[in-house]
Amino acid sequence: MTADPHPTTGPASRHGHDHAHCIADALTRADALCAERGARLTALRRQVLELVWNSHKPRGAYAILEDLSQREGKATAPLTVYRALEFLVEHGLVHRIESLNAYIGCAAPGAVHSGQFLVCETCGNAVEIDDPRIRAAIGTIAAEHGFQVSRPTVEVRGTCTDCQEKTP
Repeated sequence: MTADPHPTTGPASRHGHDHAHCIADALTRADALCAERGARLTALRRQVLELVWNSHKPRGAYAILEDLSQREGKATAPLTVYRALEFLVEHGLVHRIESLNAYIGCAAPGAVHSGQFLVCETCGNAVEIDDPRIRAAIGTIAAEHGFQVSRPTVEVRGTCTDCQEKTP
């Protein structure tokens, strides 16, 4: 398994993780990537991205909507948040965790990789991994079946190290 290039999408508190730096780094990378692609990272899209990165737990659109409405002091339309999330997914800045109908920040935006996630059923944290062996296995098996893969997303549910240590 390859190491996460930015230990930003998994439980890292016991490793001295500076989450404020994590968020700032994600926003800086998003600004650069959008500028490079000629895409508009509007103030709203940037706020939604920041709210996704506020936690290492995948966040649902309605939780993001609630936070955004509180931040703005006024109601925000759900469609507005869904459009912002759609843009962020399209540009590889966030991933959608299908089984949770939630979103998590991408640890390596701009890099070609498949979505592979370890999701803790106890604390809700998720770790993005990019293991070339998993990617290759999916490609090989799909080819054997004449199947063309469009999104090779893999979600593995279980218990993270932190939660295993807390439970006897």
